[in-house]
Amino acid sequence: MSSKVVLVTGTSSGIGLASAVAAARAGWATVATLRDPERAGALREAADRAGVSIDVRQLDVTDPDSVTAALDGVIADYGRLDALINNAGAGHVGTIENETVEDVRRVMEVNFFGVVQTTKAALPHLRASGGRLITVTSVGGVVGQPFNEAYCAAKFAVEGFMESLAPVVGRLGVAVSVVEPGAVATEFVNNIDLDPAQVIAAAGDYAEPLRGYVTRTQGQFAHSAQTPEQVADTVMEALTAERPAFRLQTSDWARAFTGTKLADNDGSAVLAITSAYLG
Repeated sequence: MSSKVVLVTGTSSGIGLASAVAAARAGWATVATLRDPERAGALREAADRAGVSIDVRQLDVTDPDSVTAALDGVIADYGRLDALINNAGAGHVGTIENETVEDVRRVMEVNFFGVVQTTKAALPHLRASGGRLITVTSVGGVVGQPFNEAYCAAKFAVEGFMESLAPVVGRLGVAVSVVEPGAVATEFVNNIDLDPAQVIAAAGDYAEPLRGYVTRTQGQFAHSAQTPEQVADTVMEALTAERPAFRLQTSDWARAFTGTKLADNDGSAVLAITSAYLG
């Protein structure tokens, strides 16, 4: 096939769905994956509305056999892979005294090790094509936030992993980018799968600060969140720019927020230093 091939994870809704549709509209052969293909209804409807064709396949990022089967299937059917968009993940709200270490491990499994697994499987094919490795992280991968200990830890880990990997695979022709959204419409309550009132009631001594956090965050998501399509525009920038930045924020708010910690917003200064380590 003449079209470049992109695989997107976590496409049942939100950023993954919007990114898959945007890539297909831009002419990419788009393989949209999700853990449960029976949840692909919204994706298929969005593709139909956009007048594009999307190849929907099963991939569970926490299952190594599923990841291997999906990548093998893409190569068997298309003969190449030009880009991977790591989007699959799940939100989580909690604080360590009130949850188990196993809860934290589950968050890391989806949000960090799932990215590691898909990246490892895709890299031989991305090296062959001189492709793109794009990962949707979060402003929470730069700035730790209350009651997001496990989630931010996972996103910090992803950013450290990718920032360390970027100069290495860059020498072999693979461009690496991380995309950092802030609040995205509909995702806060839906993606963390909790009843705020119930969680606050069970929070004990943490109830009042948790109530404050939930009230503030729900307000932010209700009034100033970006749409998934707006975030997908930034994902497409990483996918199609001649020289994509390593770090891309998806809004002025996200740039300002991460900028409180990062003087080097696009990551170029850090990568210049670490690339020099390689001689």
